[in-house]
Amino acid sequence: MAGDRERFLAILKEKSYEKKKVILSSGRESDFYIDCKQATLDAEGAVLTGRILCEMLEKDGMPEAVGGITLGADPIVTAVSLTSALRGNPIPAFIIRKEPKKHGTSQWVEGMKNLRPGMRVAIVEDVVTTGASTLRAIERAEGVGLVVSRVLCIVDRNEGGSEFLSGRGYRLEPMFRKEDVENA
Repeated sequence: MAGDRERFLAILKEKSYEKKKVILSSGRESDFYIDCKQATLDAEGAVLTGRILCEMLEKDGMPEAVGGITLGADPIVTAVSLTSALRGNPIPAFIIRKEPKKHGTSQWVEGMKNLRPGMRVAIVEDVVTTGASTLRAIERAEGVGLVVSRVLCIVDRNEGGSEFLSGRGYRLEPMFRKEDVENA
């Protein structure tokens, strides 16, 4: 996995990391931006995302499904689900909306036909800053009867998100920390 991690980190640095002033979804100002979608939507990046996260998940027992909040988690959960199937242990993906569907079933979670109450699931994020959006994803998943057993992200910005989630009983498992990307 070391080779996969090094290669994916290089892709993240090249395609996702920018040194510039931005306002984050948390409302905070930052002097750098990490847009993981640029790496997870890259063909090689998608393969590496699936491989690395599946290996991380397999270490402490593979969950029964993987999901996260749209849009950042969409390519991630797809990569993990596809990779798990290629490895012979398929787990479904699900996507959590930022607001309920305005027509039809008005649901928050897409992919429910592949899920059942009590299922152990992992929530994944692209980047965690404060942990607030990760907690919303966890609450939405639990709201439909899923049991969130793992929380992973591609990059932890080290701005309090891990501690925030820990205070609510969830351990954040980052693939990388901001320093890893900055120093790559």
